[in-house]
Amino acid sequence: MTLTQKILRHHAIGWTRPWVETGDILRIRVDWTISSELAWNGMNATYEKLGRPKLANGERFYLALDHTVDPNTLANDPRTQKLVRLSREFAQEARLKHFYDANETIMHTKFYRDLVQPGQTVIGADSHTSSHGGLGTFAIGLGGADVCIAMVLGETWIQVPEAIQVAYNNRLPFGITGKDVILKTLGELGRNTTAMERSVEYVGDALEDFSTDFRFTVANMTAEFGGLNGIFPADRATAALLASRHSDNKAALYFRADEGAEYVARHAFDLSKIAPQVAKPFSPDNVFPVDQVAGMEMQGMFIGACTTTEEELILGAMVLRQALENGVPKPDAPRLMVPGSREIAENLRAKGLLAIYERAGFRVGASGCSMCLGIASDKAGPGENWLSSQNRNFENRMGQGSIAWLASAPTVAASAISMRIADPRPLLAALSPAEFASYLKPAGSPPEIRIAEPDTSSVAAAHATHAAAAHANGVIRGHAQLFGNHVDTDAMIPGEFCHLVEPAAIADAAFRYVRPDFRARVARGEDICVAGEGWGSGSSREHAAWALKYSGVKAVIAKSVAYIHKRNLVNEAIPFFLVHDDAFHSAVHDGDAISIDAAAGVVRLGTREFRADPVSAIALRIQSAGGVVPAVQKEGKEAFSV
Repeated sequence: MTLTQKILRHHAIGWTRPWVETGDILRIRVDWTISSELAWNGMNATYEKLGRPKLANGERFYLALDHTVDPNTLANDPRTQKLVRLSREFAQEARLKHFYDANETIMHTKFYRDLVQPGQTVIGADSHTSSHGGLGTFAIGLGGADVCIAMVLGETWIQVPEAIQVAYNNRLPFGITGKDVILKTLGELGRNTTAMERSVEYVGDALEDFSTDFRFTVANMTAEFGGLNGIFPADRATAALLASRHSDNKAALYFRADEGAEYVARHAFDLSKIAPQVAKPFSPDNVFPVDQVAGMEMQGMFIGACTTTEEELILGAMVLRQALENGVPKPDAPRLMVPGSREIAENLRAKGLLAIYERAGFRVGASGCSMCLGIASDKAGPGENWLSSQNRNFENRMGQGSIAWLASAPTVAASAISMRIADPRPLLAALSPAEFASYLKPAGSPPEIRIAEPDTSSVAAAHATHAAAAHANGVIRGHAQLFGNHVDTDAMIPGEFCHLVEPAAIADAAFRYVRPDFRARVARGEDICVAGEGWGSGSSREHAAWALKYSGVKAVIAKSVAYIHKRNLVNEAIPFFLVHDDAFHSAVHDGDAISIDAAAGVVRLGTREFRADPVSAIALRIQSAGGVVPAVQKEGKEAFSV
């Protein structure tokens, strides 16, 4: 088994085989569910439909307010105030042990550093939940309904994914970061290609060199890669992090992939040859070495977001200090640095590193997602180019009309004095690795690691038998509305509208900036979305599925659909059909009449017929019930029995 398969087998309920394999549908125990205030907005609607039941384990639901909050929005924005109030009220109602109020932490930062342990399962209402695979967990983002139900039942279902292996070999030059490595990976392999809906298992011949911060960043941007989850094998570096904690450090399970584990693809990178990388707009795989884009003028600089770890912030400060010896910051240029947590900010302040950012013209903001999402008070203006250490550079990501370029914190720091993209390596060459190490939190003394194997001793639990589900939709008839590849959820509904709850308002925001006539076209009958690869990639927001549903979309046809969005379509009973045949996609045009035999999985275009991939039995069962909430209301935990 692969590393992911071993964790899933360990958590499987009612599974009779000692192993699992690709394609198996499992009912699994969930160790942690996590969310932000923006996702809780939708989760609360699901929770209401379920009757606000008791949580499976109130000590294993983690809620952090980070997506929309900063002091300005908290004081002045009624939308933010509503989201915060809902979250605070629920935290009090459920007596949550792990509730982190506004500007204490970005949700993934504190959870990774203080709570999650190797071998656990984590289901989060955010696509970057993949971050926690950096500590050897199975961690995936799902939509709010899935996370809410897992929070209540302590269980969910999963189809065992295919896996690829990415090997990072040799040593990384000092100052080249996990951000550079994952950007290089994206640039070479592409987003939503070899990793699409697969587990990405990261290894290396010098794994001990990979800090837990490095692993966090790479696992974090597995979401951009298109992977279901990213995971590193937990080792002594992981154990050292756990040993530095005061609690949540005694439940680690150190699984390993078997020697004969099956990977559908293996890829290798030579770390010694990796240069600083920059992703041009508007895709995180539009990547170039920094020297090929050096000199490009920027209107703003941002260092922050969950993907930017404490190590990167330290390196950024050291690069800025060196740069200040050779130049004066361009005046009146917007520069913003946002630490991942209040604790990190205090550490950097105590070491004199925040003062360096301030001398270099950076405003230091309160912890939160900030400009990465562009929905709080800090946004890039229309037509403004910003160099950012965040993880996504989709259209409008940093604000309507914004243009985002991605790089590591050291590269942003090297560019911040002149406000032009600059290679950080000349500045890094003057820095001391020993000084850098002195700023890091001392690791604990790790215990001896024992390699674990899945517990397969439990007797298979009895479960309900289910009749084969007939597709609830019969024959679907409509007309095509065409889209291209990689239509992300930010395009489907921008983050600034994810506070909405009324169906009409959500529908009105569908494709607001990239296709403002979308809803009118659906009303005219172009009510079947036809797309290429990677439909629904990006965020886990279930508002994207709601935007389709409430606009009147009858079905989605695509070459591939991102895993989280696919689950959201299932949960909302929106039919989707994966048609890989290029002949179909070449022949179909906007407005063409389409009929779909949903039960047979046959798409008809004129006189021609095209076959869609079969949908899993459990997905059909949930869709036939009218969605995941009706399925759980009817069957409880048995809705996930296989």
